[in-house]
Amino acid sequence: MHTSYDVQAAKKSTNLSINSDLLMKAKALDINLSATLEQALNDVLRKRAKELWLLENKEAIAAYNEHIAEDGVFSEGLRLF
Repeated sequence: MHTSYDVQAAKKSTNLSINSDLLMKAKALDINLSATLEQALNDVLRKRAKELWLLENKEAIAAYNEHIAEDGVFSEGLRLF
């Protein structure tokens, strides 16, 4: 799986506030909170990075799509399917 962070970076302690019932149920199921949070944060970081990339490249994507709509792709006459 691809990560959006340095997995070799040192761990850093932090304080969190978590719903007590959620915490109790997670502990009862032996869920590793640190690993779960890291995975969730990685997922959110990747999603947000994708959103930002799309936003930053919105004009270029629109221009490319317009070009394709008007002129087609370079191999338009070459494909056999």
